[in-house]
Amino acid sequence: MLPPRAYIFIGLNAVRVLSIIALLLVFSSNIVTLVHDVQAVNKFLAAGEDKDLTDCDYIEGSTVPNQAAGIFWAVLNRLLIIFQTVFLMLSEVGWPASFFQRFFPILGEDFGLGALGIIQCLIGAAILSHHVDDFTLVSAFFLFAIGCLNIFLGLIFRQGAKPKRSVTSWRDHAKSAAKSALPTHVAGIPVPTGAAASFVSKAFSHDEDKSASSSPSPSFKSSLGFGRQGEKAAGLKGYLISKPMESLPRYAPKPAGNA
Repeated sequence: MLPPRAYIFIGLNAVRVLSIIALLLVFSSNIVTLVHDVQAVNKFLAAGEDKDLTDCDYIEGSTVPNQAAGIFWAVLNRLLIIFQTVFLMLSEVGWPASFFQRFFPILGEDFGLGALGIIQCLIGAAILSHHVDDFTLVSAFFLFAIGCLNIFLGLIFRQGAKPKRSVTSWRDHAKSAAKSALPTHVAGIPVPTGAAASFVSKAFSHDEDKSASSSPSPSFKSSLGFGRQGEKAAGLKGYLISKPMESLPRYAPKPAGNA
């Protein structure tokens, strides 16, 4: 039986995979639509004014409006959609993370999935507002549905959605679990956080650290001694002092109560 955190991790990554697939479909379908639009415009220009198509709102067999600079805006629209899909795919993969953190923080790790879902819905609505072929229609509708799902997940998990689906979050969780497993009290003395880790790092450091750890300073001995204050100071510095178990020698007489 997996913990709830594992199911959340699997579910969020499944949505991420579906999001990347939807973006790939929209990317490829827009390239196909762009090629068809250019072919339809070339056919329209070759026909000239002999064909009775001058009063049509759109050029036949394309999404290009029959108006001034219509082909320019239609091609620019397709290129912008292609660029946006590539950009969103990179943000879903998480590379380069520093670029998104600095220039587009809403697609970085500190923000949730709501902004990503809104952009996906806008792209899908922009494509579905035109008369397109079946492949482009299905791809855009799929992207719009995934965008709505990302908005819903963003409302639930908020800014913690991307850290919960990150693979490195498991490593961070393991480190935090290891820290929490360390003892917090030794011989009745509270050990500060990171004391054991600093002790281990000192034990495996260079020769200068070894000499420093093996020979304590004279001021420490003279001022604190081997009493309660010295034990407390050693615990604060990361030196774990275990209290020996109380025992009696074999030749010692038994207590009077057991006789």
